[in-house]
Amino acid sequence: MIKNKPAEREYCAPWEKAFNLVLSPVEEFIHRQTTSGILLMLCAITAIIIANSPWNEAYHHLLELTFSIGVPGFELSKSVHHWINDGLMAIFFFVIGLELKREILVGELADAKQAMLPIIAAIGGMVVPVIIYMSINPEGHTFDGWGIPMATDIAFALGTLALLGNRIPNNLLTFLVALAIVDDLGAVVVIALFYTETISIPALLTALGMLAILVALNLGGIRRALPYILFGIIMWIAMLKSGVHATLAGIFLAFTIPMRPKYDPGRFLDQIREMFEHIQQAYKKEPNIIKNDELRQRVHALGEGVHMVQAPAQILEHKMHLPSAYIIIPIFSLANAGIPIDFSSLGEIITHPVSMGISAGLVIGKLLGIAGFSWLAVKVGLTVLPVGINFKHIIGVGLMGGIGFTMSIFIAELGFAHSPEDLLMAKTGILLASLIAGISGFIWLYLNTTKTD
Repeated sequence: MIKNKPAEREYCAPWEKAFNLVLSPVEEFIHRQTTSGILLMLCAITAIIIANSPWNEAYHHLLELTFSIGVPGFELSKSVHHWINDGLMAIFFFVIGLELKREILVGELADAKQAMLPIIAAIGGMVVPVIIYMSINPEGHTFDGWGIPMATDIAFALGTLALLGNRIPNNLLTFLVALAIVDDLGAVVVIALFYTETISIPALLTALGMLAILVALNLGGIRRALPYILFGIIMWIAMLKSGVHATLAGIFLAFTIPMRPKYDPGRFLDQIREMFEHIQQAYKKEPNIIKNDELRQRVHALGEGVHMVQAPAQILEHKMHLPSAYIIIPIFSLANAGIPIDFSSLGEIITHPVSMGISAGLVIGKLLGIAGFSWLAVKVGLTVLPVGINFKHIIGVGLMGGIGFTMSIFIAELGFAHSPEDLLMAKTGILLASLIAGISGFIWLYLNTTKTD
């Protein structure tokens, strides 16, 4: 007797697990940043190996190749290196802007009392490193690198923390995320105010005009991404011509993307119940969706409703995390971390005022600023430590805050754009400090934490 085959609806495809995987925005953010942090490490190591190999000349030649887009009479011509730092990084800043907006409106920074600790810690982690750098480089051309040690690389830091597994309480990861986002906001402000070239007023007015249109789109209830993207690209081009660093267009664009869903979740649930009955009736008529147009249309309408009940900014943040974390940042690392190392003069490099100021600022300054300001804020009663976190945890985060890779290198490219020797010293200091900070932070937390079930 031949047994009946199982019904088709009982088939369980591997991808169906995705329907049962429910992650909060913070959990999703941490998961992707930790994974990208490991990829970032591999790309940085690869770039250093290439820069110290026979392929070094070809590596730099590739980065200096000119690439043009547009039509004759209106085209942009930049080197591959500039396209990465001015173009791709604008997308990275766009994702940073979306994260900032979410955190400020509904995340860890929305509650003033809850946000106080990471905000104060981030301020300390920016101010103290800058003071240390300025004390070593009080004047001259090396002074221009003062903003470099104020930045923390969230992907690297979270990637290092992830290696500790269940030794790390979730609240500590959340604290680091909030701290690093405030840190990024500080770096954006510094770039806008202090690392801007000669201003072109017509181009700047054009950029401001595009920003005004984007705000009008938001206030007018426009929810489709395409108009925002088109005017955002024009704003980016105008800012590129204005002298204000073009990557800031990504931040401004992100803050104009609507953060309110079109459909109220309560009404959506009522519609879902009614739609479910219609889908069941259509399924009974013909279970094969390919043959059943009514079933396909009902399912399609359900998908549209699911899309509309989410905020556009949330949808874009979810979609853009993947290319930002796994494509853009690794490419930036490959293009900027290639540092030729002359071991015979390594002592002179380490003791150079620029590399010394950056290393001391990131390793010592971040620790003193984050841990010191946090301790002071708790002692005077401005805030309290999150549940499950003690000051040993905060010290560990202070050490890992010295991992300043991506944003630090980005600021170094701006501050020492016309000084190749200082730029080399800056990148060497960043890599050295990030290595020391990552290892010391890992060891400290490993020795001062225990595994949890």
